[in-house]
Amino acid sequence: MAEFLIKNGFVIDPTQKINGDIADIAIKDDKIVEKAGPGAKIIDAKGKVVMAGGVDVHAHVAGPKVNIGRTMRPEDKLFKSPHAQENYRMEMGFSIPSTFKTGYDYARMGYAFVMEAAMPPLHSPHVHEEIHDTPIIDEGALPVFANNWFVMEYLKNGEIENSAAYCAWLLSATKGYGIKLVNPGGTAAWAWGLNCLTIHDPVPYYDITPAEIITGLIKTNEYLGLPHSVHIHQNSLGVPGNYAVTLESLKLAEGVKARNKFNRDQVMHSTHIQFHSYGGDSWGNFESKAKDVMDYVNSHKNITVDLGCVTLDETTTMTADGPFEHHLNHLNHLKWANTDVELETAAGVVPYVYDKDIKVCGIQWAIGLELALYAKDPSRTFITTDHPNAGPFTRYPRVIKWLMSKNAREETLNTFKHCSKVVDATDIQSIDSEMSLYNIAEMTRSGPAKALGLSHMYGGLGSGLDANVAVFDLNINDMPDDPQKIEDAFLRASWFIKSGQIVVKDGEITNHGNKRTVWVNAKVKENPQVTRDIHDKFLKNYTVGIDNYSVRDYLAPNPYVINVDVEA
Repeated sequence: MAEFLIKNGFVIDPTQKINGDIADIAIKDDKIVEKAGPGAKIIDAKGKVVMAGGVDVHAHVAGPKVNIGRTMRPEDKLFKSPHAQENYRMEMGFSIPSTFKTGYDYARMGYAFVMEAAMPPLHSPHVHEEIHDTPIIDEGALPVFANNWFVMEYLKNGEIENSAAYCAWLLSATKGYGIKLVNPGGTAAWAWGLNCLTIHDPVPYYDITPAEIITGLIKTNEYLGLPHSVHIHQNSLGVPGNYAVTLESLKLAEGVKARNKFNRDQVMHSTHIQFHSYGGDSWGNFESKAKDVMDYVNSHKNITVDLGCVTLDETTTMTADGPFEHHLNHLNHLKWANTDVELETAAGVVPYVYDKDIKVCGIQWAIGLELALYAKDPSRTFITTDHPNAGPFTRYPRVIKWLMSKNAREETLNTFKHCSKVVDATDIQSIDSEMSLYNIAEMTRSGPAKALGLSHMYGGLGSGLDANVAVFDLNINDMPDDPQKIEDAFLRASWFIKSGQIVVKDGEITNHGNKRTVWVNAKVKENPQVTRDIHDKFLKNYTVGIDNYSVRDYLAPNPYVINVDVEA
């Protein structure tokens, strides 16, 4: 195994409160160590920034809806990779890249881990097959629970122990990492062509509300003591005026304390919150409510959020929020795919163009940035695009540029056809603050790693952590006047060492590296009722037998699988 010494770089590591100190980082085998041996390979990082490998808390990169998107959008493959290399696998796709391009592009940006944010349990083998085929970057997957028939029945009856036993079984069966909620109750209502737009709308035929589902799954999550909090895509996504529903949902976490052994303080992660921070009652008076939402988040430390920043690109939306995708299709009249997954969830796929000449798109762009700039604790606010829904993950460097440079924001704002209307509907022009590289490290490294309960592996540069180290061509003492150079630096790392191996040099892939999958093995005491319920429903309702349901390939010991044990 290799040994490296990264010398003389400007180290930025919020986990150790290091902000630009010139220091050395030593690596032996696949870990960061205190001191390198005399034979270590020297990497000269003088005049460059050194950070831990990035951690993406929320993206859609593997699974059936991603593959449906690839199938229904051959035109997306016309976006050829500008970084394709000889002697490596073919790279294609922009908003829905191939598995190889996904791994290569994350590596080029210095990212070590990505969470697939919505895994339909029935299709978990497909998800893991794509994860396995994606090189370099470590991955986990969040099964969806909020519209699951078992869960709704247990929570309707107040049976938290039964809900926990079922969730533990499903996490182990699907090799999932945590509890994901998508449009709680609303996707179940979609089976009857309905939706739940508020957290008090009853779910048809289930005598339960979204508020009860959210509260019950928070209790379930803390009963199990899982590494990550509940990960919630709230009701009424993308609808003018939905910030009121967002605030009501966030308030369900008030007074709840985290119970776990993973250094996690939060009990709720609200994802792609840009799509949930809308004011007005129509697209005519659509406006930003980013400040109202972030004022609440800032004052409640048991909540984390990610941004879902709009990047002003042609993209492909995909979500387990089936009714929203139907609604979006009626807005843009482009292609639409819909899937109902028995007893568990639904999904939709619709292409979308975030056009600078459309007022609403400009306001959405501003809202995503406002949310970050209003955050008082960047370690609880994470950079995402809800890939690919608001734009591809390869635009993270552009989002970083916008957050670090008011001039960059102004330059983009001035290209809008309806610039004055965007200014009137948002606060973006009046916000002068600019985020620092330390803030960016909090939002892309240490913060998401801690929120996921993975800070013992990712997000920092302390001794004993996994050897995921990125070097970027930025000089803290001579930051560029041209903000485009910030984007360029984060788009292609000078060096990226992943799990102790050099996988990127001068922005070029050099190695497929060691790729791993992270999942949770949640254990509860034996529960005969839940065991009986599972077998009965599989016999009566599923089109597959229970023996054909589980992901079977992850057998210990396996060097490519990280099994996180929890026990209620």
